[in-house]
Amino acid sequence: QVQLVESGGGLVQAGGSLRLSCAPSGRTSSSYAMGWFRQAPGTEREFVAAISRGGASTSYADSVKGRFTISRDSAKNTVYLRMNTLKPEDTAVYYCAARLFGLGTNVHDYAYWGQGTQVTVSS
Repeated sequence: QVQLVESGGGLVQAGGSLRLSCAPSGRTSSSYAMGWFRQAPGTEREFVAAISRGGASTSYADSVKGRFTISRDSAKNTVYLRMNTLKPEDTAVYYCAARLFGLGTNVHDYAYWGQGTQVTVSS
């Protein structure tokens, strides 16, 4: 069983930046392709970004392209989501997810999930 631990959420003003981190406990992150999803109140969980096991391939939702960057540091066993130029509509609980292979963009592609971290962007 893989447990994912997220950190880095918080309150930020519009235009600001945050960096989320995700680390699998007991496993090396390079064993998995990783994704970030988010869910705002009253909405379905939606894809944000994904990165392949080796980090060579990435995928982004159109709403975050050019503002968010997903990356991974194998030495630190951590996957990051750097979020720049944040907007109030980015406010949501952000979830880290893991799967064995491939750049999944659907919630059902992922077997393992973190507990979520709140990101709130004030206008």
